[in-house]
Amino acid sequence: MALPRPHRFDVYIAVGGLLGGLLLVAIGLGTRPSSDPITLFDGPWPVLVPLTVLAGCELLRRTAPRTALLTGTVSICADLVTQGNLATILMFTDVVYAAVLYGPLASARRIQWITGLLTVAGTLVPFAVWRVPEALLIGVVVGVVAYGPAATGWIVRNHRDAAEAARLRAEQTALLAEMDRAQAVTAERARMARELHDMVANHLSAIAIHSTAALSIDDPATSREALSVIRENSVDGLAEMRRLIGILRDGDREPSAVPTLDGLAALVDGARANGLDVTLDAGHHDAVPAPVELAAYRIVQESLTNALKHACPGRVRVSLAERDGDLTVAVSSPYGDRDGPRAPGSGAGLVGMRERAALLGGTFDAGPDGPHWTVRATLPLREGVPE
Repeated sequence: MALPRPHRFDVYIAVGGLLGGLLLVAIGLGTRPSSDPITLFDGPWPVLVPLTVLAGCELLRRTAPRTALLTGTVSICADLVTQGNLATILMFTDVVYAAVLYGPLASARRIQWITGLLTVAGTLVPFAVWRVPEALLIGVVVGVVAYGPAATGWIVRNHRDAAEAARLRAEQTALLAEMDRAQAVTAERARMARELHDMVANHLSAIAIHSTAALSIDDPATSREALSVIRENSVDGLAEMRRLIGILRDGDREPSAVPTLDGLAALVDGARANGLDVTLDAGHHDAVPAPVELAAYRIVQESLTNALKHACPGRVRVSLAERDGDLTVAVSSPYGDRDGPRAPGSGAGLVGMRERAALLGGTFDAGPDGPHWTVRATLPLREGVPE
């Protein structure tokens, strides 16, 4: 199996450590004299073996830190029975540091414990055996060579992991913010589409129907009446368009002239002027939250527009009632085949009404009910519900 390719910085450390160790050997500078009792192999040549092996371990300090540590531990033990080399010791401390920093988390914890226990043992055991203060220096050396690098690697690892966690949190926050922004844009587009449809469709439908009637009936009085209705709806449609443009220009600031339930009577009068036979039963209701009030108005407005475009001759009934904390809006119109001009429909009106009810946590239903087409919406009267 091919060994992993070493990092370029690790190559620099390995080459620097090896060259530094060779320089120390060349000038005859070791960590112990040949007369030291633990020096079993004196001379410069035995020192080169652990020095070279630890230089090779430096190549694996990032890609295979546990292998580098195990091999380096054997090498530093071999260095103890030679005259020793300072470069070998320094490279071993770096291997311990790298094993904690780059190795698995469980391995890093074990290295912390093992080096700590070795430091304690290296301090207490020699002192207990020889009973001289100088024996404590052995523990100090073990701590500097083993536990110190391990503790440093652990601290650096914790800071690195904390920085990585902070970076991930920042990325997640940015992603969530972008998702929220996209959802807000989508919701605003849907809201503006509903407003555009509900405000303009009623007037344009009346214009289409009356212009068709004026073209198909060759009667000056009928044409004059149709043109009067067309002009009235054109003016009202332009006013609604100006209001919509005001919403777009002013951003989130809602214009002051927001439709309310008090305007249903005027809405029904406008539907009568367009040719519908409409009755309104607003009933009695307490104060209604503004979002619910706007939604109820728009549902009645769109229902009357659909009745104007598709209903058969007959009476259209609009009713509002408050029951058990809900505002129920119902619009019933004659259902069946219709003679005379029709205005085209896209189905967006039913979608918009259903969306308005769903946004308030209410229910919506539309469909034939015997000889009538009935639109029914139930809107909860909870305060603070967003439109």
